[in-house]
Amino acid sequence: MQKYVPLILAVVTTNALSQLLLKFGMIRIGKFDFEGNTLLKMLPVVAFNPYVVGGLMVLVFSMGLHLMALSRVDLSFAYPFLSISYVLVLIAGYFWFGESVNMSRILGVTLICCGTFFVARS
Repeated sequence: MQKYVPLILAVVTTNALSQLLLKFGMIRIGKFDFEGNTLLKMLPVVAFNPYVVGGLMVLVFSMGLHLMALSRVDLSFAYPFLSISYVLVLIAGYFWFGESVNMSRILGVTLICCGTFFVARS
């Protein structure tokens, strides 16, 4: 199973990238509510935003890689690796979006990644 770790890391990276693109697109669009008229007005704005579309395309690609990984390794081995995307998104959120990162978030992500380390060694 260890030989498939690069494939799983590609899943993790593309998953995180998709979330970053989606977030960037939604920052550019702004807030909206799920009310009848507002939702109908915002649907084309969201659907045609290049960052949202790009994020969705990367997410689909990531899912394809994930399916490829699942055809080769146990789900209980591959799935915990997705927690590494928390680290990538935490760092990117701080540097690219100016999000606050406190010790509680860092500790939480660290604990999740420690669990991933033990799963990867199994």
